[in-house]
Amino acid sequence: MDSTYFLNGGFKPTMKRFADLDGPDFFPTPGWATYALIDNERFDGDLWECACGNGAMSAVLSKINNQVSSSDLYDRGFGEIGHDFVSSKRRFDNIVTNPPYNSAEGFVKSGLQNSGRKFALLLRLAFLEGANRQRTIFETNPPSRVWIFSERITFYPHGAVQKGTGTTAYAWFVWDKDAPSRTELKWFKPGYKQKYSPTGLA
Repeated sequence: MDSTYFLNGGFKPTMKRFADLDGPDFFPTPGWATYALIDNERFDGDLWECACGNGAMSAVLSKINNQVSSSDLYDRGFGEIGHDFVSSKRRFDNIVTNPPYNSAEGFVKSGLQNSGRKFALLLRLAFLEGANRQRTIFETNPPSRVWIFSERITFYPHGAVQKGTGTTAYAWFVWDKDAPSRTELKWFKPGYKQKYSPTGLA
């Protein structure tokens, strides 16, 4: 265990996505962050949550879509286990997930190939930066919309006590096959955290 997690009697919010208490890169997505997406984007057809973890995001997505499939490379007790999305050839109308941080670029490539309508990734806003991503992703396949959070998302290791707030800016990157090939920047209105999170912290 990373000793820096335990601070003043509780687990602190993590800023190191690789330091995981339960296995490789497992930080469940707070429900309110997924509600922000589905309140502003429509998903017609079947939907795949391809890095489902313990099912936190799938549970929210299933409220607006009864055709949600869930899988993960690792066993978190939910969904199909052992499926590597980066090398997958499965096709779905929509793909929505919070990818492992170190695999984000591979998820973009696979998602663009395997989604028929929309593909949405929850990523750090700083994913927009970088010369390599400009050449390999954004120059040829820019996202249709980037939904920027007005409130900070805090990712906690599974089972940790939720205290404090995060310091990293996040956004939903949405590739919409029916949209023009240009990128719109949009901002979520504040209030999702309070509305959909019981503690207002996550």
